[in-house]
This record gives sequence, structure tokens and C-alpha cells, in this order.
Amino acid sequence: MTYPSRRPDSVFLLVTATTLGVCAWLPTAEALPADAAHGEALARRWCASCHIVANDQMHGADNAPAFAAIAKIPGFSAEKVAQFLMDPHPKMPDMQLSRDETRDLGAYIASLAQ
Repeated sequence: MTYPSRRPDSVFLLVTATTLGVCAWLPTAEALPADAAHGEALARRWCASCHIVANDQMHGADNAPAFAAIAKIPGFSAEKVAQFLMDPHPKMPDMQLSRDETRDLGAYIASLAQ
């Protein structure tokens, strides 16, 4: 019994279809939940020099609100904070955070609302 040989273009199509199928199955960044613990680590590294970012921090800048106070502002949402952090602002340094990092910071700040 002989088997027909596969043409190189059919192998390419098979590999391409399989790769696309796997990529479509993988969760996208938007589907992954924000990581508040990573957000806390980022806050302690980048934000604690101005903001009070945690209950165990004693001092921050006089003109920068504490993260817990930000979380309690009416209409606050983690998504709004993440969007705010994507653009540099005059009072804040341009930290060039990734989208995931801004989402993580937003989730951390939201966790302080209790």
C-alpha cells in the first residue's frame, strides 16, 4: 500500500492552521485578571515617595493623596486609575508603565477602599 506524499504547501497550511488555533485558544491580556499584589509592589517602588500607598507607611508628600483616600473618591474605579496612569501628568513623573502594570496598580488601589 502506498500513501500519497504530502505537498509542502499542505504541510505549511496544516502548521499555520494549528498555530492559529492555539493562539486563538490562549487567553488575551484583557481576559487576565489584574494582580493587586503586583500593584502593591509597583506602588511601593514607584509611588511611595509621594503617596501613602499602604497602612504601614508613615509619610508621603503633603500635596499627594493617600491611595486609600483615592479609592474612596465617589465614582472611583480601577479602570479609571489605569487609564489615568497611561498618560503622563505634570505633577507625576512619566513612569512608562505597561497596560498590565496600570491595571495592577488600579486593582491595588481599589483593594484599599474597605
